Amino acid sequence: MTAADYPEHLLARQPAPPFEGEGPFALWHFSEDPSLARFEPRAGNGPAGPLVWAVDTRHAPMFWFPRDCPRGCIWPVAGTTTADRERFFGLTAARRIHVIEAAWLDRMRECRLYAYRMPAAPFRAHDVVGGYWVAAEPVDAVERVVIDDLLGRHARAGIELRVSPSIWPFWREVAISTIEFSGSRLRNAAAAS
Repeated sequence: MTAADYPEHLLARQPAPPFEGEGPFALWHFSEDPSLARFEPRAGNGPAGPLVWAVDTRHAPMFWFPRDCPRGCIWPVAGTTTADRERFFGLTAARRIHVIEAAWLDRMRECRLYAYRMPAAPFRAHDVVGGYWVAAEPVDAVERVVIDDLLGRHARAGIELRVSPSIWPFWREVAISTIEFSGSRLRNAAAAS
């Protein structure tokens, strides 16, 4: 996939860089439940009301984790300083780094996910940077893909996966940096020290 294949209005938002083996643009919902087919809008954060959430292909790796696994995902963007590029990416050839806590490693190894491909028509890009899309109406998935070997999937995609005793030292530095980031389920992380 090249930049020309990606929706232009999202390129202006500086999405995560492509990953090895990235397929064409599509919208996905990830779950550990193999029996989903229809997605009903659910209440979420903010005033938008109930929504069905999806993520685009470029940002799908942020969901290659057990649902409740706390994780931090980072990538450099045009505004990332040289110092921050060196600090976070100086010792790796990866263009994206994901970090989890060691307590989640066994669950990561055992997890099987199901990626539900969603029809694009009912969705609109959400205001949150990071490839999120929302629909205000029920949506029927058009395909279900089994996603397993999450560690191997990261390796094949060229995404560095780091395992740390605690995500907090890393996350504190990310939050004050010029690196683009997405953090999920941080409330499930080990207590900050």
